[in-house]
Amino acid sequence: MYRFLLSRQWVILTLVVLALIPTMIELGFWQLHRHERRVALNNVIAESLAAEPVPVESLTAPGAEVKDADLYRRVTAQGRFDTADEVVVRRRTNADDEVGYHVLTPFVLDDGKVLLVNRGWVPSDGLSQTAFPKIPAPPQGETTVTGRLMPDQTTAESGIKNVQGLPDRQIMLINSDQEAKRLGEQVLGGYIELTAPEPTGDTPELIPAPDHDSIGNHMAYAIQWWLFAAGVPVGWVILARREARDRAQAAAEERQEETAPAPV
Repeated sequence: MYRFLLSRQWVILTLVVLALIPTMIELGFWQLHRHERRVALNNVIAESLAAEPVPVESLTAPGAEVKDADLYRRVTAQGRFDTADEVVVRRRTNADDEVGYHVLTPFVLDDGKVLLVNRGWVPSDGLSQTAFPKIPAPPQGETTVTGRLMPDQTTAESGIKNVQGLPDRQIMLINSDQEAKRLGEQVLGGYIELTAPEPTGDTPELIPAPDHDSIGNHMAYAIQWWLFAAGVPVGWVILARREARDRAQAAAEERQEETAPAPV
């Protein structure tokens, strides 16, 4: 009755089903792990934003990597802004999805080390993507800054290609190693998103705090993949039974035609 399962068509279909089941199960666990990572990241962000600011050099140093546990941790530093070596980060958007630049200003600490400070977003100069934008000056003289500690940006993490040969004083990624070579100074690993002091004018627009309430749809996707994995063998059984029924019905009709009396 089920000899048709040995046919070439059904062997291929069965092999496809056997391959789909573990693949869908694995995709479900992949989405589950993404859900767990998002929940863990949200907890880190919430704890970091709620914690009291600490001196930046207690969490990072020249050549160091910012730890995951210190992501978005509020830090403080004393020193002065060095606008002579200020650069802008290309193709960055604000809260309204307008394309402009992030302003990256070196902040020289009292001990001579340099902290990279992302002072926020500024619009581009009209339609030009090559002209250096107009940027309000930061506070002059000795200043205390507060910001959220961030890791170095890389192409692998951000998906942004680190294009070379850009217009003067423009970069694609905020990377402390890259800036240390440009400045010829000891640059602390990572950078900070400035939260204080706030700009006196409309720009630079401070970067808003990250969303740490949303967990996305990863858990729903995981359950969806597992339901698909359970549904595939069920569908295979239904198709096989339907094929067997259709073949049996066709065989019965054929026998009936063979045994029917010939017309007079």
